[in-house]
Amino acid sequence: MLNDQELLRYSRQILLQHVDIDGQLRLKQSRVLIVGLGGLGSPVALYLAAAGVGELHLADFDTVDLTNLQRQIIHDTNSVGMSKVDSAIRRLSAINPQIQLIAHRAALDEDSLAAAVATVDLVLDCSDNFSTREAVNAACVAAGKPLVSGAAIRLEGQLSVFDPRRPESPCYHCLYGHGSEAELTCSEAGVIGPLVGLVGSLQALEALKLLAGFGEPLVGRLLLIDALGTRFRELRVKRDPGCSVCGPAHA
Repeated sequence: MLNDQELLRYSRQILLQHVDIDGQLRLKQSRVLIVGLGGLGSPVALYLAAAGVGELHLADFDTVDLTNLQRQIIHDTNSVGMSKVDSAIRRLSAINPQIQLIAHRAALDEDSLAAAVATVDLVLDCSDNFSTREAVNAACVAAGKPLVSGAAIRLEGQLSVFDPRRPESPCYHCLYGHGSEAELTCSEAGVIGPLVGLVGSLQALEALKLLAGFGEPLVGRLLLIDALGTRFRELRVKRDPGCSVCGPAHA
């Protein structure tokens, strides 16, 4: 049940007929893994904590650097040198002391990632490299857990939802294959702060829709964001029947 403080705290979203008391209870009972507490993970964690998602598992092996503060809004100047997980826990606890925060401070290998994914209801990939995205996707497909994936670099962003519970849903590998050896990071190519905030906020919104059970998630659709021209474009994405991760031979 929701106590009086929770009813007051979440009253504005409970007023929405798409959420209501039942949806808020589903959020309270949900467990979510956030992989990466940088530019994308910052708004994701802040909004999910504020919305009352009951248990947030926070995974990041990095420490806060001064160059992070231009876009990683969950951290502040006093966090420089601190573990990103510890910095995030400090901020999230202040925003909402009624939720549970589970720390994953070490880099997740195949076994620990599989274990972390198995204990939650939904995963948000907020990482900044292809190898991590591939590993998170494989773990979600194996465990049958929905994955909300976002990315942003320079002035371009993208977002999609991969849900192995739906037979028509592609996975991350269906869309990107083996990726590119020449992928760039934000430290090499640059990125504008509000863009990662926008993508992360949309990731949080997709997660709330999936957890509370309302709206139409971005399954089978890829949202492309052009921040330079303020344009949004949507592409349909189909499942690859020969996918080496989610294809029938690997089911």
